[in-house]
Amino acid sequence: MKTIIIGGGLSGLALAESLESQGHDYLLLEARQRFGGRIMTNYFGGGYFDMGPAWFWPGQPRIAALIDRLRLQQFDQYAEGTLIFENELGQMQRGQGFASMEGSLRLVGGFAALTEALTNQLPSHRKKTNAQVQRIESADRQCHAILANGEVLSADQIVLSLPPRIAAQIAFSPALPTSAIKAMQGIATWMAGQAKAIAIYDNPFWRNEGLSGDAMSRKGPMVEIHDASPVTGGPYALFGFIGVPASGRADEQLLCHHLLAQLGRLFGPKAAEPVELLIKDWAYDPHTATEADKAPLHAHPAYGLALEMENLWNDQLLFAGTEVAPSFGGYIEGALEAAETALRILSSKTVI
Repeated sequence: MKTIIIGGGLSGLALAESLESQGHDYLLLEARQRFGGRIMTNYFGGGYFDMGPAWFWPGQPRIAALIDRLRLQQFDQYAEGTLIFENELGQMQRGQGFASMEGSLRLVGGFAALTEALTNQLPSHRKKTNAQVQRIESADRQCHAILANGEVLSADQIVLSLPPRIAAQIAFSPALPTSAIKAMQGIATWMAGQAKAIAIYDNPFWRNEGLSGDAMSRKGPMVEIHDASPVTGGPYALFGFIGVPASGRADEQLLCHHLLAQLGRLFGPKAAEPVELLIKDWAYDPHTATEADKAPLHAHPAYGLALEMENLWNDQLLFAGTEVAPSFGGYIEGALEAAETALRILSSKTVI
């Protein structure tokens, strides 16, 4: 029996790879031109820079096992040196503790090394990009996914490996219960309202000054900064989470001006002259964020699959994606946990 997976981020890729390894019939659809979803790695000067998630942590068994199985390499987040604190007036205090992300782990090649390895496990006829699903229908024990170009794809069940708010934008026939749609719309997409900046340099001058690259700021525009350099060699980088609300960052040229000014205040004049400045504003990515996601999150949401989203169309319609993970929602580990849960449900129904 055939499964269509909608969403080619980590969760969709992991589920597709599991189905492939078990010899089942499936098709993975991705609306973007690339697989990976919120995992996005930019390459510059031989270096790799994650514009989405960059870290995982000890105690997360699924990602550790997957990295080992795919023979990828991990390394420790750079953590030598002290932290800088910037107050509301732009006044700097150095030596305010040590690297705040010590103990975090990163991947050689960036997280795209992981999603590319998974993508390469899938035969070409099992995966499809530029395939935006606009409508899903259920009729005569079959599900039909109708793409933006009018193409109709049929299967026995569909897995929505998407942020629930994005999935709620799809038209469903028969209509899903109002309670299910409201539950989907009420689940905040992790990091969807966030923007990230990466400043790239030829030399890690901050390290030579006894700094870890970590900074916390109450003035901004970046509220939190860390070293984003590759494990060996260059180029080197600092990255920051931008704390300005989405409505205040639409002018990228003005934002760049303030980013460089802040880097100069924190790390000195060399920091204000990177060889490259990369920005990714996820709030304006239509495949990641909705208008509701532009409101800032002040705490990690309590994720997991809402009761209203269970047993839809007699389990013909399932959810996967980090926001529905019961234990590690929002994290890379959560994406794998959700894929694992979806596979278990499919197997228990003997529909694959």
